Amino acid sequence: MASHIVGYPRMGPKRELKFALESYWDGKSSAEDLQKVAADLRSSIWKQMASAGIKYIPSNTFSYYDQVLDTTAMLGAVPPRYNWTGGEIGFDTYFSMARGNASVPAMEMTKWFDTNYHFIVPELGPDVKFSYSSHKAVHEYKEAKALGIDTVPVFVGPVSYLLLSKPAKGVDKSFSLLSLLDKILPIYQEVVTELKQAGATWVQLDEPLLVMDLDANILKAFTDAYSKLESTLSGLNVIVETYFADITPEAFKTLVSLKGVTGFGFDLVRGSKSLDLIKSGFPKGKYLFAGVVDGRNIWANDLAGSLNTLQALEGIVGKDKLVVSTSCSLLHTAVDLVNETKLDHELKSWFAFAAQKVVEVNALAKALAGQKDEAFFSANAAAQASRKSSPRVTNEAVQKAAAALRGSDHRRATNVSDRLDAQQKKLNLPVLPTTTIGSFPQTIELRRVRREYKANKISEDDYVKAIKEEINKVVKLQEELDVDVLVHGEPERNDMVEYFGEQLSGFAFTVNGWVQSYGSRCVKPPIIFGDVSRPKAMTVFWSSTAQSMTSRPMKGMLTGPVTILNWSFVRNDQPRFETCYQIAMAIKNEVEDLEKAGINVIQIDEAALREGLPLRKSEQAFYLDWAVHSFRITNVGVKDTTQIHTHMCYSNFNDIIQSIIDMDADVITIENSRSDEKLLSVFREGVKYGAGIGPGVYDIHSPRIPSTEEIADRINKMLAVLETNILWVNPDCGLKTRKYTEVKPALQNMVTAAKLLRTKLASAK
Repeated sequence: MASHIVGYPRMGPKRELKFALESYWDGKSSAEDLQKVAADLRSSIWKQMASAGIKYIPSNTFSYYDQVLDTTAMLGAVPPRYNWTGGEIGFDTYFSMARGNASVPAMEMTKWFDTNYHFIVPELGPDVKFSYSSHKAVHEYKEAKALGIDTVPVFVGPVSYLLLSKPAKGVDKSFSLLSLLDKILPIYQEVVTELKQAGATWVQLDEPLLVMDLDANILKAFTDAYSKLESTLSGLNVIVETYFADITPEAFKTLVSLKGVTGFGFDLVRGSKSLDLIKSGFPKGKYLFAGVVDGRNIWANDLAGSLNTLQALEGIVGKDKLVVSTSCSLLHTAVDLVNETKLDHELKSWFAFAAQKVVEVNALAKALAGQKDEAFFSANAAAQASRKSSPRVTNEAVQKAAAALRGSDHRRATNVSDRLDAQQKKLNLPVLPTTTIGSFPQTIELRRVRREYKANKISEDDYVKAIKEEINKVVKLQEELDVDVLVHGEPERNDMVEYFGEQLSGFAFTVNGWVQSYGSRCVKPPIIFGDVSRPKAMTVFWSSTAQSMTSRPMKGMLTGPVTILNWSFVRNDQPRFETCYQIAMAIKNEVEDLEKAGINVIQIDEAALREGLPLRKSEQAFYLDWAVHSFRITNVGVKDTTQIHTHMCYSNFNDIIQSIIDMDADVITIENSRSDEKLLSVFREGVKYGAGIGPGVYDIHSPRIPSTEEIADRINKMLAVLETNILWVNPDCGLKTRKYTEVKPALQNMVTAAKLLRTKLASAK
């Protein structure tokens, strides 16, 4: 019985790639240094999987930024603004597309389906000249082969790649991206031919779009694409992999009929209904890659339950055609539980990180082959029983309070326009008020202070003094720049979700449980293992301290319940909405304490609201109902004069704009610049929005500093579709990842642009 891993984390247990990338970007190391770190990581990953007994080991899943950008490089689909002149795409062009450079902006970045992972959106049109311009897949296959490891090269499939793209600037929005299929297939054929020549016997094509609601024309594109690839794929074994949701009956029929395909991969964790389709009509002689080990969470697999599922599938597809697999790439989970020395034994027994999931996959494969490790299975069963019975998991009072929330709508009594009037009388803000999203740069010194405090190397008094000094510096800078509504910069927080989770009951924390979000950006999701409550105030001291340093409004900064949920590893023993309601109650307590402390502007970030939207339309209304309700719970009790902000970023919000309006926030700041201002199209199409709104005026994920004129032009575009009295001016997101040498001039230009337009608006009256 064989075992298979869809993909593996890239950063390494100590985030080696992160630091190598940042060193290269800062000019402190060479391309050769970066390539060596990457090669060492790949070697370690391949050897680890080989030693664990995995048969189908992936290659070409390692990326310097993301796998979609890698595919763009492979196809030579470089937008003209990067002045690429052909040949093999190097780091300069590759990272310019991802991050921008001094003269041109980056490409759009958005979320990978319903995960917190991001990808760079391809910009395509009828005039793109595709060419085979990155031989990465072949090089990595040969690299593994030189180590004695035969791998399965993995690609983003051609149809999913096109459907994840967008029409380039200047190309009509109605342009059919699938019309480019015949132009990109020859390059896929070139790559596959080279891999065959190098000795590859398997390839994996990821087609995650197949789990979406697709019409007949799109399904036909899959059929056409693989028919045209059939002759090239001949002589190879080909896996087409799907993940993240159930597949529809129509898509299943299309998938299992694809020409030239040997095996099909299914997520049987999030797509459990796909089991029925497999049982009712899986094609004879084909391989089934059964994704029974969860690639998106950190809970130990229920080995006994998975084995029962696999044994049932074995009777359908045959012993020699069933392959045990992860549900998706392990990119979305932490690397290795061995690195967690501070988790207690009981909690640790409930978890499995990527390295442990590799072992689980192989243990299930061996059990199916009649070589069951009884001790391993017995320990797993004991851990499952421990988790179900542990008193640490359940708090009856919290459960009862959360259940009571479902019967009420939780809306503020006064409508938003009247609230805005009351708030303006209290805050006295100018037209086009300026603000930032929350965080300011996390300097080396600031990180050192937090690290030393956690290690008990400095006292609490010294820590508080250092953080106060940092807050004062950020406050003074904003006053010098003449920002209207200030933030305290969040110097006490390394990561916003982790920060709140550390102060809530029901959460556990890792030391090295890092997960890649994009490029070098990593997050360390907390683990929600039990019922959630707030033992004490979390931010009131720091917000009050910051407000005491200025006469200008100071935002209290909180993370919303939906974002805490979606950016955590969430317990899988109760519905997600129940956990979300529990978090909402905790945030509600914090909001009310901030108001009592004199904080008149409170931002409750829901950056991940769109991210959690189910991929299947039939499930979306229920999610949006409880997600929006959770947000309203947090601030239903505040006064009309307390202004509630929220923030969202790096997702397509146009299709959920009515739900965003239904959140009933006073002001929303939302990413806009990197997505080519497509947010504004909903207002051009007639959507009426009466609350305050700040579509971001510049991209903070790029080191590029926008000019005053560029920002003013963006604001003017907003003024063409939004009322002047509701428009705010702000960056796309927080400034944590930037340097002060970038932040100061960018914010100065932003404030100057707002002032210029205020003057023009005043003179036009």
